[in-house]
Amino acid sequence: MEAKLINLEDYIHSGEGANGESFNHRTDTSVMLKLNFPYVARENAENEVAMAQKVYDCGIATPKPGRLVTDGNGRYGLLIQRIQGKKSFSRAVSDEPEKVEEYARIFAGMCRELHATHLPAGLFPDIKEVNLKMLQDSPYFSAEEKRRIERFILDVPDADTAIHGDLQYSNAIMAGGGKYFIDLGDFACGNPLFDLGMVPLCCKYSDPQFILETFHLDMKTAGEFWHWFVKGYWGDDADPDAIEKELRPFAGLKTLLIERNSNTYFENFHAILNDTILR
Repeated sequence: MEAKLINLEDYIHSGEGANGESFNHRTDTSVMLKLNFPYVARENAENEVAMAQKVYDCGIATPKPGRLVTDGNGRYGLLIQRIQGKKSFSRAVSDEPEKVEEYARIFAGMCRELHATHLPAGLFPDIKEVNLKMLQDSPYFSAEEKRRIERFILDVPDADTAIHGDLQYSNAIMAGGGKYFIDLGDFACGNPLFDLGMVPLCCKYSDPQFILETFHLDMKTAGEFWHWFVKGYWGDDADPDAIEKELRPFAGLKTLLIERNSNTYFENFHAILNDTILR
């Protein structure tokens, strides 16, 4: 996939996430740029371009994707349709914490709709195969640990539904009544449990300073978001503590994705695996 060389001086910085930054074009208000940090492999950006186009073609709500680009200094990303006035759900809660229930329920509704979407066979990667590949490539587990994690992955019931792959509350945006998923490089097909583990990981298990810097939320507000997300996704009678316990091993499994993207060992996330799958 050929990458178009862009000049960052043509763009204005607009935001930052765990793996990259976003920019708005200075003169073309319909274009924004997502540019990964230098430590993120080119392959990740290439995969996101291809995946975003397929997701868009399936009719799932996401901004129209553009082509692969590079700044010429080892950073790769893609051009995307700019949604005017967009705001991520994490930023919306940060700006209006009194509306945490409303925003968490809206996000939960988006996730329910996504996870009710059945996909044609073979169009997207199988989430089990994705996790097994990340596990195989990981340098952070012993052979015995890999064997036990592999057994856990394979024992999860199969499904043919849409999986975002990185279901952070910063990876969904809203604007003008519209709601969209973004950052689709890990989109896949399979059991929603593999997706849902990311929500408590971002709300409950991550370092408080990381949650504050990345999602703009203190731990109390992030915990409230999780509470109302559970009510919105599973119903008002659902017990957030029970759901959290069920999803905890899947939250730990997201260690594979996080360490693949950052090439860094995360002791606190390995602790979740040790407490669940590897117990």
